[in-house]
Amino acid sequence: MKKQVVFLMTDTTRKDMVGCYGNRKMHTPNLDSLAEEGIRYENAYTCQPVCGPARSAIFTGIFPHSNGVVTNSVPLGDNVKTVGQRLTDQGIRCGYIGKWHLDGGDYFGLGKCPEGWEKDYWYDMKMYLEELTQEERIRSRQSAECYKPDFSEEFTYAHRCTDRALRFLEEFGEEDFFLTVSYDEPHGPSLCPAPYNKMYEGFRFDATPEFQDDLKNKPLMQRLWAGDKLNAPESEVNQASDFLTLFLGCNSFVDYEIGRILHALREKTPDALVIFTSDHGDMLGAHRLSSKGATAYKEVANVPLLIKGGEKGKVVKSPASHIDIVPTVMDYFGLPLPKLLEGKSMLPQIYDTTQVINEEVFTEFTRYEIDHDGFGGLQPMRAVITEKYKLVIHLLDKDEFYDLEADPEEMNNLIDDGTYLDRIRECHSLLIRHMNDTRDLYRGYQWSMRPWNKGFVPQWENEGFTRQRENEEYEPRQMDYDTGLPMVSAVRKKNLNGKK
Repeated sequence: MKKQVVFLMTDTTRKDMVGCYGNRKMHTPNLDSLAEEGIRYENAYTCQPVCGPARSAIFTGIFPHSNGVVTNSVPLGDNVKTVGQRLTDQGIRCGYIGKWHLDGGDYFGLGKCPEGWEKDYWYDMKMYLEELTQEERIRSRQSAECYKPDFSEEFTYAHRCTDRALRFLEEFGEEDFFLTVSYDEPHGPSLCPAPYNKMYEGFRFDATPEFQDDLKNKPLMQRLWAGDKLNAPESEVNQASDFLTLFLGCNSFVDYEIGRILHALREKTPDALVIFTSDHGDMLGAHRLSSKGATAYKEVANVPLLIKGGEKGKVVKSPASHIDIVPTVMDYFGLPLPKLLEGKSMLPQIYDTTQVINEEVFTEFTRYEIDHDGFGGLQPMRAVITEKYKLVIHLLDKDEFYDLEADPEEMNNLIDDGTYLDRIRECHSLLIRHMNDTRDLYRGYQWSMRPWNKGFVPQWENEGFTRQRENEEYEPRQMDYDTGLPMVSAVRKKNLNGKK
């Protein structure tokens, strides 16, 4: 039987913007049907709630702090291989259609196909712009164009991506393949034709505590981020707007485009493994914040994840992570998992949802974008999430700890509540171990020297280990500094002061 994977991704789709997650005001019939045919993950997390870093983890299987894409507009290094390269080298055809955001260029990309992907199907946003006249390029960045009588579905990036994906399936439907379709939508300018452009006129979210968060026991960064919304009434924080109308309309429009692909898959490759997710969400006024940034709130970090190809109509509540996508895809194709990968294969869980792959998952933030001085600047954050708890360490600010069972809205920061100190320390231990195991280049004693962690004694040597890279599929084994010979063990105690 042929092995075929279709990976579908949108940009900035919150979990509650997909109807199957419980918000029936959202019109997403195609993604809802995908959930019925497969598995819906309730607690899936992005590795960083920013476009480029999130994608870097999704397509390399290593965290942003490991692959170097710790902010937008930073490229992957030459020695960092994507899943496309790994699969292509094993004779599996790989197509990538849509937004890439990993070449170090501007928002639209460089228009150049990276190694490991079919050149005839490479289609980033730069290539879309190059198809347009100068006047059309300007139109493609103006939300108001949606309301003009001559605005058409065919003009949108989403539609053109779908057309190419359908051609890929027609050409390679009898082969093993891995196809990514990466929509920019519903990200602004949120272009969408009728009837989607007016589908959500007057819409506002149901009133919930998040819109009234006073942020008094939260990081200073969040209060600065909230700006003039910090003391505004809920009616001003959660209100209908032209932005929200088009954003949600575009979300339903991209669901329609995804439906075109799902229809073709049911006809041509019904046994394909189909994965849908979004790179991250958007605060949309929750906790008085907008867009995304140095936070692990569910609105930006807890992403939709749907997988068809195993059990049907099931829901998984144990934690899941984007970091596990590459190992899952490689395992599906029967390939050995490289030591370098920092996630796990979800395949056993896809076939048996009673299996638990992760007891905890991790997300992070370093900065939003190298091009901009705004968005809070440098805000190092590391977080660990279990099914019950969420610990967020802000290196330069106040930490956060939430009891997700008692406080799913993440309103009550318990970091200073002594009755939770044992739980906080348990989560903290998991986080520090993760930073060490994944060679986080920002790790150090400062992550442990927190106001609530009294009694911690910092040491210059930190954990006292050397942790070398093991990318042996594409690089020679690294040398041991003390011997000049190939390292025997990648993780070992440091040779301090000439002593073993």
